[in-house]
Amino acid sequence: MDRLDKLLSQEGILSRSDTKRAIRKKEIIVNGDFALTSDMKIKEDDIVLYKGEKLVFRKFVYLMLNKPKGIISATSDKNQKTVLDIIPKNLYRKDLFPCGRLDKDTEGLLIITNDGESAHRRLSPRSHTEKKYYFKLIKDLDINDLNKLESGVTLKDGLKTSPSKILLINEKEGYITITEGKYHEIRRMFASIYNTVVELKRISFGNIVLDESLAPSEVRELTKEEIIEFTK
Repeated sequence: MDRLDKLLSQEGILSRSDTKRAIRKKEIIVNGDFALTSDMKIKEDDIVLYKGEKLVFRKFVYLMLNKPKGIISATSDKNQKTVLDIIPKNLYRKDLFPCGRLDKDTEGLLIITNDGESAHRRLSPRSHTEKKYYFKLIKDLDINDLNKLESGVTLKDGLKTSPSKILLINEKEGYITITEGKYHEIRRMFASIYNTVVELKRISFGNIVLDESLAPSEVRELTKEEIIEFTK
């Protein structure tokens, strides 16, 4: 697989310098023997113990985050809290990143992973991955506006959006499904018909649906079925 210190660092267990110190203290055991060097190669079937606790190294991690408002979809930022800042320590890895972006004021389903190939494939326009959002507006949405949005609208910068699907709850609330991921796309779509989004929440990404038991800021690992859906 990889070097011992790199694996421990990626998993957020120990930094590379801390790994060396742990080895000197005989706190790390590999296959029944004390680890001797931090750069020793660890294979997939090796048994690694740190302070008596068995460690499990996985190549890829897939997490579901119920993103809250006020958090940005980035790996790091000097001034604002990011989605990685709220990942629990037991799930955190340094190579994690958000698959796509939800703007700061949008909440809901965000997949966090270190599988760049699958993330790139699912975000590619060619994949036509459907993303469903709940929305709430300031003004009523009439039938003409509904038809415009579903047919595709021209944004203020001249970009034309692909057709969308809208299911109304009432005149101001509903669900919109898009297959693109342009910057602030849904908010800009409604702005093009002179309306304003006051609440926006992603409900699903492809066939992966936000777990209703997750409170804002809570995270869980994807199920086997969800991982298959994400990586297919």
